Amino acid sequence: MKPTRHRQEKIEQLRTQEFDLIVIGGGITGAGVALDAASRGLKVVVIERNDFASGTSSKSTKLIHGGLRYLKNLEIGLVREVGQERAVVHEIAPHLVRPEKMLLPLVEGGSLGRLSTSMALWVYDFLADVEGDDKRIMLTKEETIEHEPLVRKDILKGGGFYAEYRTDDARLTIENIKTAERHGATALNYVEAKDFVYDEDQQITAVVCNDRFSGKSITVRTKHVISSTGPWVDELRTVDKSMTERHVFLSKGVHIVVARERLPLQHAVYFDVEDGRMLFAIPRLRCTYIGTTDTPYKGDPNAIPTNKEDVEYLLKGTNAIFPTVNLTIDDVESSWAGVRPLIFEEGKSAGEMSRKDEIFESASGLLSIAGGKLTGYRKMAERVVDRLGDQMKDDGGNLKKTNTKNIDLTGGPFPDFASVLAYEKEIAKQLEDASLAPDRAAYLVSNYGKQTPVIIAAALKRGEGTDVARLACAEAAWCIENELALYPIDWVERRSGRLYFDMPSIEPVLEEVLAVFAEAYQYSEADLEGERQKIAEAIAWVSTFE
Repeated sequence: MKPTRHRQEKIEQLRTQEFDLIVIGGGITGAGVALDAASRGLKVVVIERNDFASGTSSKSTKLIHGGLRYLKNLEIGLVREVGQERAVVHEIAPHLVRPEKMLLPLVEGGSLGRLSTSMALWVYDFLADVEGDDKRIMLTKEETIEHEPLVRKDILKGGGFYAEYRTDDARLTIENIKTAERHGATALNYVEAKDFVYDEDQQITAVVCNDRFSGKSITVRTKHVISSTGPWVDELRTVDKSMTERHVFLSKGVHIVVARERLPLQHAVYFDVEDGRMLFAIPRLRCTYIGTTDTPYKGDPNAIPTNKEDVEYLLKGTNAIFPTVNLTIDDVESSWAGVRPLIFEEGKSAGEMSRKDEIFESASGLLSIAGGKLTGYRKMAERVVDRLGDQMKDDGGNLKKTNTKNIDLTGGPFPDFASVLAYEKEIAKQLEDASLAPDRAAYLVSNYGKQTPVIIAAALKRGEGTDVARLACAEAAWCIENELALYPIDWVERRSGRLYFDMPSIEPVLEEVLAVFAEAYQYSEADLEGERQKIAEAIAWVSTFE
């Protein structure tokens, strides 16, 4: 396989230029750091050893939410910050971060009573500065059933109804990466940081990297390094010989996906299960997904399995609150399993450990950030780049303040969510006029926003194949050119989300999409078969449980 000219040019930049900052880790935090630093005028490169968002940042519950349950742990500051951040992230990418009304059924023997729930939701709204129609509403038993007829009725006492936001975490990461590039950053996936180079004062001056696409080594010169590698943050601290007693603890979270027709919810539902935890069931286009578990994990964070007991736990909890659906393991189309990189706290269970982020600064200048929540990525980035500014002051430099709350992500801008919905209707009309599957409008706008018409135009130029295949091929080609999709699995899993949310749509377009990648990267027959096999293995990995 041969790299595209675009990738070759970026590799050459890494070889020949010196950067103000290397960001190691291309998940949501690293993407946010790259955008924050680049928008403040720094010369930035962000590298990721696999694909962008391939770790924790494509394995979350995919909610931009305040973490209602963290009120139980009295993490008031965290709830306030991420609660307020919901509105900010929605404003900079309303096509990606969508309002989602959440129903909280109150049941006999549940963890919350009516008064405590009303108070908790009031505090939640107050901390997050929620206004207007998004403020919480307490429901009677009859009103709760009207909102969600599938909920179990014999133990139901009422409900709470409040506002959250749903997103696609991988898409949010990728749009942050692209927006960082729009502000001058250089971004490369499949480039792994292996070691550091130090000067006579033991300060980092370069990062030794491996381009996993070509297998060649690159030494990238830099003035500063921020590690945002999530579950792997302690690996780099070990390489830097700067590990301390404060370390990362991995908590495993599993989600499963069923067809919407098997769990046809009208709203997202946040419900109690018998062990005292709470689960989400969230409708999304053609499917509903359910999660999550919260258990210690000590295995390989590069290959986190969804075990049969994980699936059975989620199904049991779901069937208990929605008893008429009778979901079985055969209903599960797909799944994902990830790990939360929490900061270890002695004597606490995984569910009790704080989701607050923490910055580690080593004597070599390496800054590492871990912990935190998807919702708080922008503030996490701001904090660690501010800490970088402190380093720069020590060296006589200066760094201007962040302004990322006013930077629209690529795919926009949209003034509000109503404009997004109106735009979806425009795209549906364009697709219908072009005989190109108008039912894909919501999917396309959710993923690509105002970048969608370019994909439609490219699909129209493809004269052969079904309408869905032409559209998929145009999507894939656009992602190769604009989103650094290096392998077909990058598109199947993270650019399009089909591996998780639309498994049945993969097989009808797979060979045509493989051909698009084969042309872009000049595959041999062996290369083509290898990529076909990778996708088959990925499908088996997310849909087979042992």
